[in-house]
Amino acid sequence: QVQLVESGGGLVQAGGSLRLSCAASGRTVSNRAMGWFRQAPGKDRELVAVINWNGGNTYYADSVKGRFTISRDNAKNTMYLQMNDLKPEDTAVYFCAASTLFTTIDPKRYDFWGQGTQVTVSS
Repeated sequence: QVQLVESGGGLVQAGGSLRLSCAASGRTVSNRAMGWFRQAPGKDRELVAVINWNGGNTYYADSVKGRFTISRDNAKNTMYLQMNDLKPEDTAVYFCAASTLFTTIDPKRYDFWGQGTQVTVSS
């Protein structure tokens, strides 16, 4: 099993920045794709960004491209999401997840999930 814990969320003004972290424990995640997803009130969970097992490939939702950067440090079993130029529409609970695959952008292939961290962007 893999346990994931997110941190770094909070309240920020529009245009500001936050850095989310996802610490993994239990089985290693160094051979797994990982991703960030978010869910706003009344909306479905959506993919934000994913990164393959060694960090060599990344994928971003169009809505965050150019503003968010996903990265990972396998030595620390940790994944990050640097969020810049935040907008009110980025307000959501952000979840990190790990797959059993080396690389995938299919949310259905992510089997392990954290509890989420709230990000609120004020206008």
